[in-house]
Amino acid sequence: MLKPFDPNRRSSTWKTFLKNHLDCSWAMDFFTVPTLTFKILYVFLIFDHDRRKVIHFASSFNPTLQWVIQQIREATPFGRQPKYLFHDNDGIFGLGLDHFLRRCGIKPVRTAYRSPWQNPFVERFIGTLRRELLDHVIILSQRHLDRLLAEFIEDYYHIGRPHQGLGGQTPIPQPRAPSGKTRIVSVPVLSGLHHRYYRAVA
Repeated sequence: MLKPFDPNRRSSTWKTFLKNHLDCSWAMDFFTVPTLTFKILYVFLIFDHDRRKVIHFASSFNPTLQWVIQQIREATPFGRQPKYLFHDNDGIFGLGLDHFLRRCGIKPVRTAYRSPWQNPFVERFIGTLRRELLDHVIILSQRHLDRLLAEFIEDYYHIGRPHQGLGGQTPIPQPRAPSGKTRIVSVPVLSGLHHRYYRAVA
């Protein structure tokens, strides 16, 4: 954050900046996953701050800057893009990424070195993903990982897991329960590792 010209005027804190721009900012980050054969898969995420929603994810054994740029293109079709895109100082991003984002009309926000707290929403999601999925399975291959991530995100995290930061709602809001007598229906996800619940007419 830039310091103000008036030394008597305090600048906005990082937390305030995040809060004031929730509806127009995304974040991106990498995390690693070992496979059964001890190969390392790199998972790339683009995350919406406002709805705590995964916009896009992809995995690779050997990600490059051009590969990252292609993932950003796929995540921003038809002009759907944020005003700000947060990212850390990972060497793969480099200056070329910021130049690409600015050409697309996106303002890159680079966090400070070794300061994951400045990118809290995507870091928290990665922690959730490890605790609730990756710590319970052994990844066999890239295809296996992609299938598990897709099922966890699309069938559970987005529509079945409530968030305190969203007032108990899910990232993709679900329709209200029907009026009258209802019953709770449980839908297993990831072979029963998690369950999604909803109300149905009895």
